[in-house]
Amino acid sequence: MQQKSSSAPVDIGGILDYGPFTSMQRLVVMLAAFAIVMDGFDGQLIGFAIPALIKEWGITKAAFAPAVAAGLVGMAVGSACAGIVADRIGRRLVLVASVFMFGAATIAIGFAPDVTAIAALRFLAGLGIGGALPSASTMTAEFAPARRRTLAVTATIVCYPLGGMLAGLFAGAVLPVLGWRGLFWIGGALPVVYSLVLLALLPESARYLARKTARWPELRRLLARMERPADPGTVFVDVAETGTDQRAGFAALFQSGRARDTLAIWVGFFLVMLATYTAFSWLPTMLAAEGLPAALAGSGLTAYNLGGVIGSLGCALAITRYGSRWPLILCSIGAAASAFALQGIDFAANTTWLMLGLGLHGMFVIAVQATMYALCAYVYPTMMRATGTASALSFGRLGAILSSFAGAAVITSGGADSYLSLLGSAMVLTFLALAVVKRHIPGLHTQVLAEPGHEPAEPAPSFAVSATRTGA
Repeated sequence: MQQKSSSAPVDIGGILDYGPFTSMQRLVVMLAAFAIVMDGFDGQLIGFAIPALIKEWGITKAAFAPAVAAGLVGMAVGSACAGIVADRIGRRLVLVASVFMFGAATIAIGFAPDVTAIAALRFLAGLGIGGALPSASTMTAEFAPARRRTLAVTATIVCYPLGGMLAGLFAGAVLPVLGWRGLFWIGGALPVVYSLVLLALLPESARYLARKTARWPELRRLLARMERPADPGTVFVDVAETGTDQRAGFAALFQSGRARDTLAIWVGFFLVMLATYTAFSWLPTMLAAEGLPAALAGSGLTAYNLGGVIGSLGCALAITRYGSRWPLILCSIGAAASAFALQGIDFAANTTWLMLGLGLHGMFVIAVQATMYALCAYVYPTMMRATGTASALSFGRLGAILSSFAGAAVITSGGADSYLSLLGSAMVLTFLALAVVKRHIPGLHTQVLAEPGHEPAEPAPSFAVSATRTGA
């Protein structure tokens, strides 16, 4: 028997954007964030293993570049496919499958007999690593209230360098005892187990469910867990996005005045990921080539990641208050300046200043990359949010792929100075790309919490719903 609909529909966007941040919503953000910890952990293990692999197999840095590139190609493909699929079947299963895939492939790397096998397995791992980032960031954006969204998305994405930092500590403890194979076996088993935790605990996005009438019973159960009960038969709408172009798919990213922002964001992601992955993949190798001990070379990447965690959270707080334009531009300038400043340091004689400089550089670079996910969540509405984020990330992966060859080339030909020039130049161009973006996240002074292109919403809107209304 069909249930009678409520006379007044529930504005799903309103009750999520302006309601309280409940324990259920916090759980989802935490689950998504820890998935990215696993993502960064597995994604950066290869950077710590490369010096040991080069020594054990007697190969050159250039010979290992295709294996690094294969993982990054996998990430690009995984990002593109995951975003489109997530906008069609939901975010939950895509995230679970992504985490399982990169964990299983990482375990298999521990059995690899040569560089070719590592390259093939890194491609498979990259599919999962690439798919997890846009799915997790979209899930976080759609569960967090508007006033917390930038910080929540950034806190989720910043877990990637946090995972890399943990990978450095893990590698320092495991490599001397179990070697690089044990590093991958244990490092891959952790996300495989965590994918089962996600399958058991992670719900689907409420905003996604609201657009699938057949799944409204599931949505009502989820809203009850989020302290927003709705009557049986309630009709759900998303007022903030009513009237916007809600066609899903790749072409929609260039419609309704979004072409300029889409292209600028793509270029920004390309350049900032060229810089970050040149560090993630090659920083320990560059420092080792400059004569630093292996343990100290690994500590350089740990310092870079630690700086990134601190900088990203600070940048997110600045964006919440002032909007995204100036914090992102200033961080890009700081990243370029810090890279060029490191060229004047004698690494072997000034290891303390070196670590501080790498931490400062990582603070600025990763702050830009992490908060650009929040920018994507603002620019793109629900039906294309995962596709928009994933396409930007996929284009960015091309910069990461370039880093796998460029990093090896500049270290071999020009040493540390050329390597640092590459990092600095990439961030100068990132600054120019972000200056072109039109729809930056507004700051508190604008009092705009709605999606771009809409009139400012009232601070305490009234929802004509039969469900319990929650105050902001």
